[in-house]
Amino acid sequence: MKPSQRIVVLTAAALVAAVAATSAMALASAGAPAIKLKDKRFGNILATPSHKALYYWSREQKDFKIRCTGACAKAWPPLIVRSRAAVPKRIAGVKGTFGVVVRPDGKLQVTHDRLPLYTYANEGPNQILCNNVDGWFVMRV
Repeated sequence: MKPSQRIVVLTAAALVAAVAATSAMALASAGAPAIKLKDKRFGNILATPSHKALYYWSREQKDFKIRCTGACAKAWPPLIVRSRAAVPKRIAGVKGTFGVVVRPDGKLQVTHDRLPLYTYANEGPNQILCNNVDGWFVMRV
């Protein structure tokens, strides 16, 4: 193979790899359990795909241990997924990493930078009613 043909082949291979990586990243973000949402008061926040704000509880921030169970979890429903594979490590446009933690009941809860994520039961889409209430904070990104 001539050097000029090698360059063309290598360039084509690099282009195919770049397109595949971009497609895989978009695909991982498309089915992700969280999205970045722009809020007028708080700037960029994490939310569910249905635009419910996501929160973390400062009591869990020190040791990342699940403390919101029972009545707490009824008021602050955890963001639950069926499998670890449902949570990409990264979501396009969002700094930090995502993962899961096993709750005391065995369910998998989504985390962002190791902090377990919750919604607030009395909020609708595009509402943030409880930032800085009893140690609950909207997850800014």
